[in-house]
Amino acid sequence: MNIVALTGAGISRESGLLTFRDTDGLWAGYRIEDVCTPEAWRTQPEAVLDFYNMRRREVIAAQPNAAHLALAKLEAHLESTGKGTLSIITQNVDDLHERAGSKRVHHLHGEVLKIRSEYDFDLVQETREDVHLGDLAPDGAQLRPHICFFHETPYDWDLAQQAAEEADIFLVIGTSLSVYPAAGLVDITSASELVFIDPHPPRVHGIRKPIEVIAETAGVGVPEWTERFFEKMSSLNVFND
Repeated sequence: MNIVALTGAGISRESGLLTFRDTDGLWAGYRIEDVCTPEAWRTQPEAVLDFYNMRRREVIAAQPNAAHLALAKLEAHLESTGKGTLSIITQNVDDLHERAGSKRVHHLHGEVLKIRSEYDFDLVQETREDVHLGDLAPDGAQLRPHICFFHETPYDWDLAQQAAEEADIFLVIGTSLSVYPAAGLVDITSASELVFIDPHPPRVHGIRKPIEVIAETAGVGVPEWTERFFEKMSSLNVFND
């Protein structure tokens, strides 16, 4: 059994991390265009670095919440029993899924705790420190955030598509499904079960399969769904040897 979870800003918001959409396109006074586009990086790299330095510090201070922990628990149980896998496709740039214990995590929009050469995508390194103009990668190029700016191709996209196509159950957690191409994964999944967990579940059109809606925050809805899933599998003796 392959379970795939597409997670968005809503799951991280409960750990205290703000998003652009929390304030109508602004984040701590910044516009997306000013700090999260290739043009911004070309014209004002120092402002971009300062913005992600701030975000990096906030991610380090944050902690996984009940939703992150529930997904990690489910993944560990599926793996330990040999009954399936749980893959996470996240639009978030924090490491809260990993800190909760999840192993199969695809970051479509990058990771704020990583930096790389502005010219060589493969020269990536981890950092928990601020990055400044003049900080160089091994190839001598300026270090930039390992972040997928708007108009750049999402990272791990091929792996995310494959996971969605092979899913038996597809969870949509804390996302408005307004950012493409990530939102399109709902259209290509072969999953027979779709579950939306969000206080304000997105409306989708053209999907010819039933959708279970849990109109709760991720911290409430994800543990609720995973608990019911465990009970269902136990009643079917799926997890029994």
